[in-house]
Amino acid sequence: MKYVLPLFIVLSTAACQPEHSSDAYGNFEATEVIISAEANGRLIDFFVQEGEEVHPGVKLGVIDTTQLHLEKQQLIYSIAALKSKIQDVKVQVNVLREQKENLLREQIRLENLFKDNAATEKQLDDINGEIQVVDSRILATRSQMNTSNLGILSEIAPLEVRVAQINDQLKKSYVTSPIAGIVLVQYAENGEFASVGKPLFKVADMKHMEIRVYVSGDQLGDIRIGQPVQVLVDNDRKSNRTLAGKVSWVSSQAEFTPKIIQTKKERVNLVYAVKVASINDGTLKIGMPGEVEFNHNKDD
Repeated sequence: MKYVLPLFIVLSTAACQPEHSSDAYGNFEATEVIISAEANGRLIDFFVQEGEEVHPGVKLGVIDTTQLHLEKQQLIYSIAALKSKIQDVKVQVNVLREQKENLLREQIRLENLFKDNAATEKQLDDINGEIQVVDSRILATRSQMNTSNLGILSEIAPLEVRVAQINDQLKKSYVTSPIAGIVLVQYAENGEFASVGKPLFKVADMKHMEIRVYVSGDQLGDIRIGQPVQVLVDNDRKSNRTLAGKVSWVSSQAEFTPKIIQTKKERVNLVYAVKVASINDGTLKIGMPGEVEFNHNKDD
């Protein structure tokens, strides 16, 4: 004899089957950086495309540097001209020292002659006076030339500072991305005029993703920064795919649950925002929904 189970009993049994429930729900985020121009001029060799992968330090475009190069060259010539005016103190002093050596030898000769009564005291006084004059000239020459050279060097210093500034401007004229990632938005086109602060493109680090979820106060005690967790994303309509994650940030202030989360009843509850970092396996996208299990050893 066959027994037919009433339809409402079958439906009721299916409805009572336990469904998998995660600890928190949210959406994936990525670190987004807007790269702006750091110089003024026409944008050349700029062919960034949305969806393109970029790497830090790789040149993606150049802001015209012609005028900067010309100004730098002019400064270099001016510095060279000033340096040619610097006098070699050592050479000038050595000439006077040679004169002094000759006078010292003459002094010794006259002292010997004076002992033999072949020279007068006046001759000794004269030679000693000449030596003192040369010593004074050495000091004066060294002081005068050092003062002159310092004046020239004081003119060179601001020019060298300006060259350093231009070198920094030239470096900033090259458009690069500070992070590795995917270009999300392109704001400028090749050939446009760029000014300091003008956005050129936006890039996001799609390798290191974070899911922002919200937890209640009674869950907060079991969550700590650095804690390994499981991140679940939709594999298909009936199953999830699991990724390894780690708690990277926990809010220190409570807030009302965002409207996009759960039901109206749950939206009025105070919750804490938590970020969980995870490595993108290539399928995660910004805004994609996901789930988090903080204690993945718990019984379902």
